Amino acid sequence: MNSKQIAALIAGSRKTTPALVFLQGCLTPRDFRGAGFEWFGGGDFWVLIGDDGLIEPWLTRHRAEISRCHVEITGRYSALPLIDLRTVEARVEPGAVIRRGARIGRDCVIMMGAVINIGAEIGPRTMIDMNAVIGARAIVGRNCHIGAGAVLAGILEPPSAQPVVVGDGVLVGANAVVLEGVRVGRGSVVAAGAVVTKNVPPGVVAAGVPAVVVKKVKDIASPSKIAIVPGLRGHRR
Repeated sequence: MNSKQIAALIAGSRKTTPALVFLQGCLTPRDFRGAGFEWFGGGDFWVLIGDDGLIEPWLTRHRAEISRCHVEITGRYSALPLIDLRTVEARVEPGAVIRRGARIGRDCVIMMGAVINIGAEIGPRTMIDMNAVIGARAIVGRNCHIGAGAVLAGILEPPSAQPVVVGDGVLVGANAVVLEGVRVGRGSVVAAGAVVTKNVPPGVVAAGVPAVVVKKVKDIASPSKIAIVPGLRGHRR
């Protein structure tokens, strides 16, 4: 999807307020017929899952039969759901947020607090570190490392014709920012805190604000500082 298609999808989607409800009361399966949300349980204990716009009126109608109730709201007027993690062949740590419509390659690692927006593509065996943000339609190659707090800009607002594209084997340092439309060449390194406003050639180190090429990767004195650790990738023992 291009940016206009994604924007149209979000604008035209039915906005929901996801709710998870635990309740005790004198209820039967008949009470849930046609309710419009999922329900589980039996006896005097029940779990309700669905849109609060449907659940709340139901709770009001049945308040005489309910003795205890706990409601958890996980979003408000949400436009698109999160991805079904059962479809992802990668290691995804608790607290990562991946929107449906993103593509996660095999044996990736998505760390706590990372956010991956709709239309983004993450190549196989790439690590998205803690609190990194991968914007809408950003493309990241295989065997990359996107550092903690880094941002690859999305292209929904403001709109842009081209997404961020990060080539294979790229390392993006912590808190770096790559602006929309920028391409980072294969095997390059973006230093921590850099703000990348222009394309980066393959095999170089870019640093600064705005980022400029400061050396070639082959000239780095300590190659171990930019090494990928294969043992951290993969999702099975």
